[in-house]
Amino acid sequence: MIPRRRWTYVIPVAVVMYLLAYLDRTNVAVILPYIGDDFPLSAGAKGLASGIFFIGYLVLQIPAAVLAAKWSARKTVLLLMIAWSVAAVLCGLVRNETQLYLARLLLGLFEGGVWPAVLILLASWFPQAERARANALWMTCLPISAILMSPLSGFMLDHMSWRWVFVLQGLPPLVWAVVWWFAVADRPARARWISAAEREYLETTLQAEEDAKPAFAKQGCDNRGFASGRGPRHPDPRKAGSRQALAHRQVLLLVGVYFFWITGFYGFSLWLPSVVKTMTGGSATAVGFLSAVPYVLALAGMVACAHWSDRTGNRRLAVTVPLLVAIGGLLLGNLVHWPAAVQLVLLCVVATGVHMPYGPFWAIPSRVLGIEVVAVAMGLINSLGNLGGFAGPYLVGWLTDVTGTATTGFVALAAFLAVAAGLAFFGLKPAVVEESAHVPAATRHP
Repeated sequence: MIPRRRWTYVIPVAVVMYLLAYLDRTNVAVILPYIGDDFPLSAGAKGLASGIFFIGYLVLQIPAAVLAAKWSARKTVLLLMIAWSVAAVLCGLVRNETQLYLARLLLGLFEGGVWPAVLILLASWFPQAERARANALWMTCLPISAILMSPLSGFMLDHMSWRWVFVLQGLPPLVWAVVWWFAVADRPARARWISAAEREYLETTLQAEEDAKPAFAKQGCDNRGFASGRGPRHPDPRKAGSRQALAHRQVLLLVGVYFFWITGFYGFSLWLPSVVKTMTGGSATAVGFLSAVPYVLALAGMVACAHWSDRTGNRRLAVTVPLLVAIGGLLLGNLVHWPAAVQLVLLCVVATGVHMPYGPFWAIPSRVLGIEVVAVAMGLINSLGNLGGFAGPYLVGWLTDVTGTATTGFVALAAFLAVAAGLAFFGLKPAVVEESAHVPAATRHP
């Protein structure tokens, strides 16, 4: 039996770290409806304040991914953690609408590199047969953050100003940075707590998986992402990795899937508290607690979907089917008038559907790409895909101002999710993205 201490050392520390990042990113959704006393914001302005984060989010994606792969994921995340904490505190010190936009832009800039850096870290600790579960367990920080922090933010807003909520919630990353530094290692060879048996298993398995990847994942590619048969085109592996990532057909498809999916994801997530507030007309505490309910089911759905995906190796359906479920929930919730209780159930369906693909989706790049390409590819997918994080909230806000109802915006989000599902099902070829004989059997059942 192979020891599995990596699950109790690496995952929990990473979960708390990104839980704090996600809190600082999404607390604006709960706070914005109560910010108008200091400077009134239109629906479009609120959407811009939510979405401008993702413009800054673009900048450090690829640089941070490359730094994590070639220098240190541990050190890269530590520096970004300190910087985003400062930016989060600044959100509580703004004096006008423009300063709020700038603070959110800086927050996005510093948080932007964390996601691909941690994915690089996890790829050094968990073989492919465990990768979707490892990704999903780490990414449970997304619904956990909403479950814990939405009620907390609502409670805090009932007892202090929105400024203090931003400031106090921005400080914990400085504390957790110390834990991160002492608890996390970049790879098994550098960890003091790992046993010799587990270290040998991981190094042997990960190397076998790297050697078993298709030729185009490690060598020269033509513009379609297929092996050119001529070997590497560039003597510099960094240039080869960047060129292959930019030209690789599967990477470009993953960018498209992620963009349309994230447009729907954040458009829904960042407007959820406003929808609940309209449904209930309750206090900030009530809105916070009810906004957390959909994420409880989303948490369970993420873990179940990742487990099924690892067991069957079917990454494509694990991405497509939940998105279709979310589309159905969005359309039913917005095109038919339902009692408040039914609306809340449909919000739960949508939240679960848009969260479930995370683990399987992020297991795909390291399945089809070699080590020199995957860092750049993950940064590229996350940076361009997260433009949807700007488009979704702003689109809902703008359409609400233009039409006088949020229904139009949410139907548009359903259309974006439909495009994502179509690209995933028809574009990602099963022979490429699903587990197959390329991976030795010994690595599929650790």
